[in-house]
Amino acid sequence: MHGEYKVPGGKLVVVDLDVVDGRIENFRLAGDFFLEPDSALDQINAAVNGLSESSDASSIASAVLRALPGDATLLGFSPDAVAVAVRRSLARATSWRDYDWQLIHGDPYPPVLQMALDQVLAEEVGSGRRKPTLRIWEWNEPGVVIGSFQSVKNEVDIENAAKYGFQVVRRISGGGAMFMEAGSVITYSIYAPTDLVHGMTFADSYAFLDEWVITALKSLGIEAFYQPLNDITSPTGKIGGAAQKRLGTGAVLHHVTMSYDMDGDRMVEVLRIGREKMSDKGTKSANKRVDPLRSQTGLSRAAIIERMEGTFTGLYGASRDDVTAEELAKARQLVVEKFGTEDWLYRVP
Repeated sequence: MHGEYKVPGGKLVVVDLDVVDGRIENFRLAGDFFLEPDSALDQINAAVNGLSESSDASSIASAVLRALPGDATLLGFSPDAVAVAVRRSLARATSWRDYDWQLIHGDPYPPVLQMALDQVLAEEVGSGRRKPTLRIWEWNEPGVVIGSFQSVKNEVDIENAAKYGFQVVRRISGGGAMFMEAGSVITYSIYAPTDLVHGMTFADSYAFLDEWVITALKSLGIEAFYQPLNDITSPTGKIGGAAQKRLGTGAVLHHVTMSYDMDGDRMVEVLRIGREKMSDKGTKSANKRVDPLRSQTGLSRAAIIERMEGTFTGLYGASRDDVTAEELAKARQLVVEKFGTEDWLYRVP
């Protein structure tokens, strides 16, 4: 069995192993990481050999850590990274380049239809009717997107949302509220088979699925990094946040919203949680907390998206595509049956 794991911001960890009578044998660790002393490599290999194939990532990482000499130096990887690679090999996980990726960056849709499209496209990938896809969203009207388990009344000032024309919608993934204005955010979704994240915890998979966008932001001069669990940030402020849902159909939906040119004062009028976060931090203005991409790059939103698309395509390959008429029809039906209903929006009042 063969497994690979690219440590976010670090190096590639590669493992090869056999399973005999439920035990790991012939384990071999490789990669472009740095390790001192050289003999530590043999000690890591010996530590993993003999472990049960059902060992969880924590047990594998602990075995590796115990085997390391006191003066060992690991650069670009860790015992946890070795454990993830082992679990991915045992689960026969895939890698980015195993797929023929599609890239959608098309028409803007209303917020409620965006929610339905996320579910439909993820389900289409899970069923095999659509190839794995990266979709860049476009907005033509303002919206507030709350997480699957958030309370509407606790998160949103409904009167102010209506006053300023914000449609309030609920997505299928967890996480916090997203404040959307046309031209003010960059949002993307990844629809992929769950095989891509086999052997990873949710925490591991968040950073793994967003490493390409960290690379894109760094190429624009932003000192971007991932802050667990789900924030993309920089030394001058938070840039955006991610959310994820693994569907029973065999697909993972992962989406991210990054601020380009946010009206922080309007945000705290519409989002109640925004007021509490500002108060908790002793900050009067949200603009001091969220540092938009425009101020960090001086570039247009379109130019940043172009760099993102180029980075993704350069790393993994991707062909241009669009939402099909059938997919759009399914999404519109889901709006009627689910996402546009009071029952769904107020399932957590």
